[in-house]
This record gives sequence, C-alpha cells and structure tokens, in this order.
Amino acid sequence: MVDFDNVKAAPSPDLLTPDNAMMLFVDHQPQMFFGAASSDRAGVINSTVGLAKAATVFDVPVVLSTVAAESFSGPILPQLREVFPKHEIVDRTTMNAWEDPALVEAVKATGRSKIILSGLWTEVCLVLPALSALGQGYEVYVVADASAGVTPEAHEHAMQRMTAAGAIPVTWLQVLLELQRDWARGETYAQTLNVVKEHGGAYGMGVVYAQSMIDPNAAG
Repeated sequence: MVDFDNVKAAPSPDLLTPDNAMMLFVDHQPQMFFGAASSDRAGVINSTVGLAKAATVFDVPVVLSTVAAESFSGPILPQLREVFPKHEIVDRTTMNAWEDPALVEAVKATGRSKIILSGLWTEVCLVLPALSALGQGYEVYVVADASAGVTPEAHEHAMQRMTAAGAIPVTWLQVLLELQRDWARGETYAQTLNVVKEHGGAYGMGVVYAQSMIDPNAAG
C-alpha cells in the first residue's frame, strides 16, 4: 500500500551510485575467451571495456582478478588493462574468486556493499563468487553482456541460478546510465556520452549524429 504522504521525488536506495558500488572483473583472459561461446566475443569485449570506462568516469572502485595467469589462462584482456594501467591484479588459483583471501580483502577495502560483477565463465567464475558474496550480505549486480559462458545454455542457466539466489542481472550500458542518472549532472555528462559514442553501438551513433547534425549539446 502506498503511503501518499511520504511519496516524494527521490531515488530508490536500490539504485547503483558512485558512492555505494564497486566493480569486480573476474578472469577476462585469453584462455577463458577461447571457451566462451555463449555470445559474440567481440561484443563481450566491447561491453567489458565500456563497463570499465564507466568505472573511471564515476571513480567507482575496481578490483581486477585473473586465474592462473602465468601457467594457463594468460594475461588480463589488454583492452581492460589499458583502462586500468596501474591497478594491481589479484591472481588466484581458486576457481571461486571468493575463496581467495587477497581478493576478498581487496573487495572489503572498498567499503562498498554493492558488487558490480562481470567475468568468464558465467557458470563457474561468476556463479561461485556471486553466491558466496550474497551469502555474506553483499548485493550483487551481474553484468550479463560483459560476461559469457561455454554455451548459451550454460550462460543462461548460470544467470538464472544467480538471480534465484538474489543477484540482479544488468547490462553495461544500464550501469553507466544508472550511475549518471541525470543529464544535468554536468561533471560527468561529457564523459558519459563519450563512453556511449565509443561503445554504445547504434545508440552511440545516434548521439554522434545528434551532436553533429542537430545540436552539439544534444543529450543521450
């Protein structure tokens, strides 16, 4: 029942903000991409980099993690590393990132309760830490298009399992625009549109067209 006396223009506390969220990127590595066949790999890379740039625009804390980088899976995605050239990377032996003490300490150190999670593969390297973090009271937002599984079924079933456990499925562009949330927020307006133009596909091309042909200040 709605308490009309308390209805006001205010955001839900469930929304992601630059002050309540952090991003965890898990195992975006060559060996993992080789087996990721649930969606177009170039699309996953584009979404991952777009998500990473969203973190830089809004100064959202980031934890980067790899598994067996030197012995099996290879280095972190170069395009992702380019966005975060100075970030420490937590390399693990555990498939479940949440069983690695260094990674958990890095997440805790951000002081954020909402984890924006992406990685490869959805059915292993996302499900395991997602369920583990949920079990310890975190809110987990799984970025579906910056993640991939071995098959479409594996990805979808893993997303269903996480959602059933309380995780919230999102997309990278949704995260970017939720962090911006108001086109009057001038300090991040231009940067947000730059990310849209670089990684937003047809929407990005629409922004380029609008700014070129209609009004240089046209919003997304």
